Amino acid sequence: MSPLVIACVLIVYFIALFAVAVVTSKKADNASFFKANKSASWVLVAFGMIGTSLSGVTFVSVPGTVSIVGMQYFTMALGFFAGYFVVAFVLLPLYYKLNLTSIYSYLEQRFGSPSYELGALFFILSRTVGASLRLFLVVNVIQFLIMDALGVPFAVTAGITLLMILAYTYNGGVKTIVWTDTLQTFFMLSALVGCVIYILNQLGGWDAAWQAISSTKATSGLDLAYVFNGDVLHKKYFLKQFLGGAFITIAMTGLDQEMMQKNISVSNLKDSQRNMISFSAVMVIVVGMFLFLGALLFVYMQQFQLEKAYVGDAIFPNMVMQHMPPIMGLLFIVGLVSALFPSADGAITALTASFCIDLLRFSKMEKSEEEKAKIRKRVHLSFTVLFFFIVLYFRWLNEKTIVDLLMDLAGYTYGPLLGLFAFGILTHRALIGSKWNVVLICLLSPVLTYLLALNSKAWFFGYEMGAENLIVNGAITFALLYLRSRSRQNLA
Repeated sequence: MSPLVIACVLIVYFIALFAVAVVTSKKADNASFFKANKSASWVLVAFGMIGTSLSGVTFVSVPGTVSIVGMQYFTMALGFFAGYFVVAFVLLPLYYKLNLTSIYSYLEQRFGSPSYELGALFFILSRTVGASLRLFLVVNVIQFLIMDALGVPFAVTAGITLLMILAYTYNGGVKTIVWTDTLQTFFMLSALVGCVIYILNQLGGWDAAWQAISSTKATSGLDLAYVFNGDVLHKKYFLKQFLGGAFITIAMTGLDQEMMQKNISVSNLKDSQRNMISFSAVMVIVVGMFLFLGALLFVYMQQFQLEKAYVGDAIFPNMVMQHMPPIMGLLFIVGLVSALFPSADGAITALTASFCIDLLRFSKMEKSEEEKAKIRKRVHLSFTVLFFFIVLYFRWLNEKTIVDLLMDLAGYTYGPLLGLFAFGILTHRALIGSKWNVVLICLLSPVLTYLLALNSKAWFFGYEMGAENLIVNGAITFALLYLRSRSRQNLA
């Protein structure tokens, strides 16, 4: 496929995003940027959040996992579903009751300023590194498919990509992101459905495809439909996956400013809860479709006798680009970019909001709205530049293992947030001693969690820690906070 054709398609794609931004950012102000004037449609927010939640890593990796461990990832998706109910009926009522713009301001009300700023810093650290990694992956794809053939350096590709993101998020912020995420989610799901339909047709329809999937255990020894792992010691034990998925959702959606700023942009709590519940149901279906696509891809590879040629993440892109018509390749590229960009554009917007509200304290700043808007735009531009240099650093590092390392980062940065919010909501105890003790506890708990994860097999009779790292981290934070607190009655 010609790189110029791919480039033209992506240019048209970005023009569409920019056109949406121009329309939605008219008369935008700080309130529009931070929470869309609390006038966003819950239907649009729910649909757009699918694209934000499913990164490009998911777009490629979830189908790829089926060729290795079957559909065990689905138990984690069921955990996601349970976690969204906790977010909808425990966290959202709290955020609406307190009328929060930044969800971390709750920590100031409950524990004091150091906890508030620490919570914001944990979010900024995790989201900056994680979103930069996802952006690096999409820039790599664009570089490989287009820019290398045109002789364009990687740094230029990264710069152009970030300028495009900056162009459509600079003024409108969340007000624009709600609409662009909706458009990008549509493209991503179109690519998913299109690939499923194409392979189904190639395999002779639903019945023939399912028969082929069911027979792989006999022909290759791999059970593609394997969902529930019953080995208690295994990292993918189904209950561990389910609980891990639930707590990952609570922490990485309910305690994440990027995800919550879209939910609290809805005018009222009832509609925001409708958004969360409908979104959670659709998410389970979409993850199921990605897993089904992975099974179809494996069977499709068997037709070409390629089942040992591609493994894991390499399956989806190679099969589409090498063994399907060019139109399917274009569909895949648009879908991949659509899965990756909501992670980057929403992250830069959320990071700008968190930095301005949580660290610069916009609400207490004695400046006009016009002056605040100038500061906000400089912060937005600064985060864009920061992303650029981090992406270049990943390129220079060129270490494949960095991906796994950064995926683990979320468990160590969101764990203390999980413990803080859980302690604040579930207990009425007051902390004793210096307010800075909270900071020490939140720095200590990830270290203790890491030591447990590193030695779990040796210390716990072969038990291997996996998705529950986040839960353990949050539990340690909760326990240490409890030890440094007293009943309010005893303090009276």
